[in-house]
Amino acid sequence: MGAGGFAQATPAPASLKDVYETAWARQPEAQALAARRDAVQAQQRAAGAWTPEPPALAVAAKSDRFTRNDGARELEAAIAIPLWLPGERRSNGALADSAAAALESRVEAARLRLAATVREAWWSWQRTRIDAEMARGQWDSARRIAADVARRAQAGDLARADRHQADGAVAAAEAAVAQAEAATTAALQQLRALTGGAAITAIADPAPDEPEPASADAPPHPALAELQDRAAVAERAAALAATQSRANPELTLSATRERGSFDERYGRTVTLGIRIPLGAGPRHDSRVAAARADAMEAQAQLALDRARLQSEGEAAVARVHAARAQLAAAERRAALARETRGFFDKSFRLGETDLPTRLRIENEAFDAERQAARSRIELAAAISTWRQALGLLPQ
Repeated sequence: MGAGGFAQATPAPASLKDVYETAWARQPEAQALAARRDAVQAQQRAAGAWTPEPPALAVAAKSDRFTRNDGARELEAAIAIPLWLPGERRSNGALADSAAAALESRVEAARLRLAATVREAWWSWQRTRIDAEMARGQWDSARRIAADVARRAQAGDLARADRHQADGAVAAAEAAVAQAEAATTAALQQLRALTGGAAITAIADPAPDEPEPASADAPPHPALAELQDRAAVAERAAALAATQSRANPELTLSATRERGSFDERYGRTVTLGIRIPLGAGPRHDSRVAAARADAMEAQAQLALDRARLQSEGEAAVARVHAARAQLAAAERRAALARETRGFFDKSFRLGETDLPTRLRIENEAFDAERQAARSRIELAAAISTWRQALGLLPQ
C-alpha cells in the first residue's frame, strides 16, 4: 500500500499518541510480530516433544536377480528414533521459554525507541507551530500600527519617515512569518514521514501528564528488560550447549524378511540397536564458550544501561524543574510586557510617545509572549522526555 493509500485508510492522527500508534503500525517489528510469535511457539512445542528430531524411516531391498538369479531376496525396513541427551530436553524447554519472553521484551524496547523518535519530531513541530503563530500575531499587530500611522501621516500628525518605518516593520514581520511557516512545514514533513504521509491534526493542549512515582511492583524499564531477557537467553543457550556434548543417540528398530534361494521359505528377523555418537570435542567447547561470552556481554551491557538510564532519569527531572521555573518567569515577563504595551499604545495614540519607542515596546511584548509560549512547550517536552527516560510510551 502506498503512502497516499495509507493516509486515506487511517484517520488523521490528532495527538502524540495517535502519531506514535500510526508510526508503530508501519514498523517492521510490528508487522513481523505475529510470525515471530508463531516461531517461538513452534520452538516451545519442539522443546516439549518426545524426541529432539522426528524419527527417520529407512527401507532397503537386496536381490541376486541381476547376477546369478538363484532367488535370494532380502527386504529390510528400519526406523531410527533420536533420543534426548541427559538434561537436554529440560534445557531446551528453558531456552524456548526464555526466547518467548525475549521476543516480547524486544518488541517493547523497539516501541520505546520509536517513541523517542516520534517525541523528538512531535515537539520540534510544536515549537515551530508556536513560532509561526506568534509571528503571524506580530505581523497582524505591525499592520494595525502601520495602518494607524498611515492615517495619522495623511492627516499631518506624523512624518512621512514614520510611515516608512512602520511599513518596514510590516515587511520584517512578513518575512518572519514566511521563515516560521517554512520551518513548520519542514518539521511537519519529518513527522509525517514517520506516519507514512498521514495528515496530522494539531491539538490545542499538547501537555502530557507527569509520571506517577514508580511502585515496587512496577514492570522494569523496557530497555533493561530486553537486556535481562537477552542475558537469560544466552545463559539458557550456554546451559543447553553444555548438555549437548555429543550428537543425539539413536534407537534403531528394524525388521528383515529374507530367503537364500527360490526353494527356501522367507525368514523374518527383528533387530533392536542403539547408536551412540562420541564426544564433539572442540566444536562443543566452541559453542559453550560462545554462549557464555554472549551471556557475559549482555550482563555487562545491562549494568551500563542501568547506570545510563538512572542518569537520564535524574537529568530529565532536573530539566522539568528548570522548565517549570522558566515558564513561571516567562509568564510574569509576558504579563508585565502586556501592561507596558497598553500604556505605550495609549500614550502613542495621544502623541506622547514616538513611533520608534512604540515599535520597540511592541517587539518586546511579542518577544515576551513568544518566550512564554515556547516555555510552555519546553515544559511539556521536558515532561515527555522524563516519561521517555522512565520507559513510558506516549499516552
